Amino acid sequence: MLLSLFEIGQFIILTLALGYIFSGFIKTDPYKPRKLFDWEDIKFAAIVSTPAVVLHEFGHKFVALAFGLDATFYVWGTGLIIGIILKAINSPFLFLAPAYVAISGSALPYQSALIAFAGPFVNLLIYVVSIFVIKTKKKMSDKELIGWTISKRLNIFLFIFNLIPIGPLDGAQVLNGLMGMF
Repeated sequence: MLLSLFEIGQFIILTLALGYIFSGFIKTDPYKPRKLFDWEDIKFAAIVSTPAVVLHEFGHKFVALAFGLDATFYVWGTGLIIGIILKAINSPFLFLAPAYVAISGSALPYQSALIAFAGPFVNLLIYVVSIFVIKTKKKMSDKELIGWTISKRLNIFLFIFNLIPIGPLDGAQVLNGLMGMF
C-alpha cells in the first residue's frame, strides 16, 4: 500500500503543525507583525512549507518501496512539540525535525544511498520547479510570488542541509551507502 490511513492521519497532523510553526516566518504580508495565531498566515505557511517536508519524506518512502522494502511515514512528536513551543514563546529560532520514514528490510549499500538521496533530490526538484514558475508565469499575485520565492529558498536550504554528511542527516546515509559499495 502506498499510504495507509495511519500515514494520512500523520500527514494531516504534520500539515497543521507546520502551518502553525512556520506562520511567524512565512507570512502573506512580510511587514505584518508576528502574532501567536493568525489563521491566514497558518494556511499560507502550510501551503508553502508542507510540500518541502512531506514530499521529501515521501521520496525516501517511495524509493524504499520500489526496492521491495517496507517503509512507513511517521510524525516525530518531540520535534513538532519543540517547534510548537518555540513558536508559542515567539522564539526567533526555529528547530524542526518533524517527520521521518522508518524503513525495514535489508537494503544493499547502493539502495541505502539512493533511498537517503531521494528526499533531498525531491527538494532539489521543487526548487527547480519554483524557479521555473517564477520565471515563466506571466501574471502572478504578490502572494503567489512570495509563496514561490519562499518555496525556492526553503527547498534549496533543505537540499543542501540534508546532504551534510553528519549524524542522522541524509548526507551521512548517502556517504555510508556509497562507502559500503567498495
